Amino acid sequence: MSLSKEAKVEIFKKHGKSDKDTGSTEGQIALFTQRINDLTGHLKKNHKDYNTERSLVMLVGKRRSLLDYLKSKDIERYRSLIKELGIRK
Repeated sequence: MSLSKEAKVEIFKKHGKSDKDTGSTEGQIALFTQRINDLTGHLKKNHKDYNTERSLVMLVGKRRSLLDYLKSKDIERYRSLIKELGIRK
């Protein structure tokens, strides 16, 4: 369920400024997107897992907040990120 350290480093290397840049908005959004995709797959198999469903909803809310922040700061970075991650809107 959880991401390995190597997978996280790869996500931050691709979407952040470096592999150690774990605080950038783009890196956090990419990490949340990966976790959301994993939880969605889990819930398709285990539809009665309500604790995971709650965690998924909270994670989507965190990602939405970060996306709103990025949109208000730099619309071009926002548009390129949602296109790259395949997030609609």
